Amino acid sequence: MTESSPRHRTRVKVCGIRDHEAAQTAAMAGADAIGFIFVKDTPRYIEPEDANAIMMSLPPFVSAVGVTRDLSVDDFNDVYVACPTQISQFHGSESEKVLSDCCGPCNVKAFKYDSTTIASQLKRWGAHDEVDAVLIDGGDGGEGVALDWNRLAEHLEGFSKPVFLAGGLDPDNVGEAIRAVRPYAVDVSSGVESAPGVKDLGRVRAFVAAVTDADASLASA
Repeated sequence: MTESSPRHRTRVKVCGIRDHEAAQTAAMAGADAIGFIFVKDTPRYIEPEDANAIMMSLPPFVSAVGVTRDLSVDDFNDVYVACPTQISQFHGSESEKVLSDCCGPCNVKAFKYDSTTIASQLKRWGAHDEVDAVLIDGGDGGEGVALDWNRLAEHLEGFSKPVFLAGGLDPDNVGEAIRAVRPYAVDVSSGVESAPGVKDLGRVRAFVAAVTDADASLASA
């Protein structure tokens, strides 16, 4: 994951989408995926039925990601039936068995970066057959907490699954993060907001443009 060919393109996920305008803006700017937060009592929560309506309006080749945290298998299935996203992101302390029982078309396991546990987390989820990618966050999700990108990059040498990078990313620093980590994808939420849960459409466009610029600079280096 730390090696990047000149043709590599960093994928972009804009998370915490709650309305059609923000979803369409992200998609038209070039985002590859939008994320819906199905974690109640958080500022970016959206009802699965409302998310489904937004998902159905997305243009072709833009994926929807459903973000859940520590749901039971039954509760996860209820959410998935109401909004069957192409990608499921598990952002809690879910066990290997829960991930196996809740598996959808594509599963992303998210966890918080900690220098003392990062190696064991990568080993744990890298070996899980139902985990297609991992998301490494600076906090517990949506907190805008950055992590030490250079230290993380050291741990990713030889890791075979796609890595999504999150935590404190914004239009001003995402290029630096990409150059340090060379992730498969970057994930932004609070970094493109004017208030918790309210997307700043100009910052959404600027974020995607900054990712494109960073990829171009790596390709020409």
